[in-house]
Amino acid sequence: MRQFKERELDVLVATTVIEVGVDVPNATIMIVQEADRFGLAQLHQLRGRVGRGGEQSYCLLISRPVEELSETADRRLQALVDTSDGFELAQIDLDLRREGQLLGTQQSGWSDLRFTRLRTDHELIERARELAAELRDEDGPWQDEADRLAAGADVAA
Repeated sequence: MRQFKERELDVLVATTVIEVGVDVPNATIMIVQEADRFGLAQLHQLRGRVGRGGEQSYCLLISRPVEELSETADRRLQALVDTSDGFELAQIDLDLRREGQLLGTQQSGWSDLRFTRLRTDHELIERARELAAELRDEDGPWQDEADRLAAGADVAA
């Protein structure tokens, strides 16, 4: 790694584990093999490792043939072609992977929320947050339930 940073070597071949520590502003080309197997956030992170200097840079995503890609993989790769805006990519990733559990370990798939969707109900969620903040310090029957939830106890207990 030191030799690459000090320009003694022109090429660095590495796994994604090492990319986090790579900060070489003049790096101009990155090739990601089997790009269709990576998540959108990780691909965006990898792409951000080139083009930090003043020179033109390229990030080449190599995948299986398009006819062999899943619809999701195709949409992920197309999103990277279409935009470099991290916020827009995060929204696309949420659409593709779904919300997962709000309180749990499942990070993708259908949400466990029954009456709202994180992606589309921004106003409702913001209003709920405001109301919760107003109620936070008020005493009332809801406080015992809130304390039980905060302590990790079963709601039905």
